[in-house]
Amino acid sequence: MKKYLFIGLVAAFVVSSCTDIDDNINTETIVQDFMWKAMNTYYFWQEDVPNLADTRFTSDDEYQAFLSASGNPEDFFNSQLRFSEDRFSFLSDDYKELVNNFAGVSRSNGLEFGLVNSASRGLFGIVRYIIPNSDAASKNVIRGEVFNGVDGQTLTLANYQDLLFGDNDTYTLNMADITSSTIASNGKNVSLTKQEGLSENPVFITKTIDVANKKVGYIMYNGFTNEYDEDLNNAFAQLKASNVTDLVLDFRYNGGGSVNSARLLSSMIHSTDGSKLLFKQRWNSKIQATLTNEQLEDYFANRTGNGVAINTLNLSKVYILVTNGSASASELVINALRPYMEVVLIGTTTRGKNEFSITLVDDPNRRDRAYIYTPSREQNINPLNSWAIQPLVGRNENSVGFIDYTAGFTPDIFLSEDATNYSVLGDENEPLLARALQEITGVSGKRDFSVKVPTDVLTSSKMFSPLKDNMYLDKDINLNF
Repeated sequence: MKKYLFIGLVAAFVVSSCTDIDDNINTETIVQDFMWKAMNTYYFWQEDVPNLADTRFTSDDEYQAFLSASGNPEDFFNSQLRFSEDRFSFLSDDYKELVNNFAGVSRSNGLEFGLVNSASRGLFGIVRYIIPNSDAASKNVIRGEVFNGVDGQTLTLANYQDLLFGDNDTYTLNMADITSSTIASNGKNVSLTKQEGLSENPVFITKTIDVANKKVGYIMYNGFTNEYDEDLNNAFAQLKASNVTDLVLDFRYNGGGSVNSARLLSSMIHSTDGSKLLFKQRWNSKIQATLTNEQLEDYFANRTGNGVAINTLNLSKVYILVTNGSASASELVINALRPYMEVVLIGTTTRGKNEFSITLVDDPNRRDRAYIYTPSREQNINPLNSWAIQPLVGRNENSVGFIDYTAGFTPDIFLSEDATNYSVLGDENEPLLARALQEITGVSGKRDFSVKVPTDVLTSSKMFSPLKDNMYLDKDINLNF
């Protein structure tokens, strides 16, 4: 990762009401001790979780008994520390895998798909796109193909996690044909193998479409990965050189990522005026009180993290393609731009994730970066504890103070993806893009937008990666407790 949130803490990390709790934690509760201390300080809902209260424990013995009661770290985190309304905080037993995923590097076969649970057809998967240079890219499988079995077993709600997301490195998809009323095996099988270190450039498609005397820019952006900010800026340079007058931004499979990448993308779309407030952080009360406005506020940017001038289109209107897979940083861009320009959403309702998170690991001994993952300090992370937690620690409100979109953003133009007509991404006749072009020009090569089999996904392959639908803060901030 290029950047991480660096927060200074006082040496006595456990709050003053718990000063009788020392660091003599037995080895069986090392993970739980790390989780409690980190959550007690950073968690957005710390005041709403009784077990995280500053006055929860009065002695070491009471604290140790609490930690020991849950032998499984995952159970401890989810049942004892998470707020009941928290849908998105998560953890990983391997912090290195987690931070690699944030950098766009994963263990994957490169086939991204959605899973649909249909009353008449059962559970089936549909291929969304293929990551270049992956195992799937070398196989005979394309976007829009459907599968309803794995290794000869029919997919069900009870088995899909083991079959598709288990420890198996290789599996075979049993493909099927789908119509408006049926689904049936077609005898085609596709064997896929997961590979370590697969990198995905989220700037998936960039093109200019000439239609009805207009030049329309189209970018499919599949994740806010700050390692690819320069690629994103170059994509906007390409559109700018083509003199595009309108922009269609495809977020339909973008579950989020870097907050700073969202800031840069917003600037590429609308403005590089650094005097305009884009969004403002809101933390829990103990942290919020220590931060200045300068630390809390983010403005439009005029340069990337590498110091390169941002290529902005200076638009007053943008068309964004969305689904339930559009979350966190994708929604942050939508919310941040709305006070400044017209944002037209086409698709289905977004996820509704408006919180950001930070990566916390067992590195408590540096005052200015306690528990915050810092690449240069990996040698200081407790070798007995490889766990990381990714808790929600705050929300971003836009320049007019709007923050509450937990129900997601409702599209201005509702149009579900159709399992019988996925078409080619970036093609003028692909239904969602065609609908955006029709809205822009009043003309479309595809006039019939009826949907035979809506792909209201139960889940997707992205939701089983450590990154999932996370939005992480990557900004230098110092606290003054």
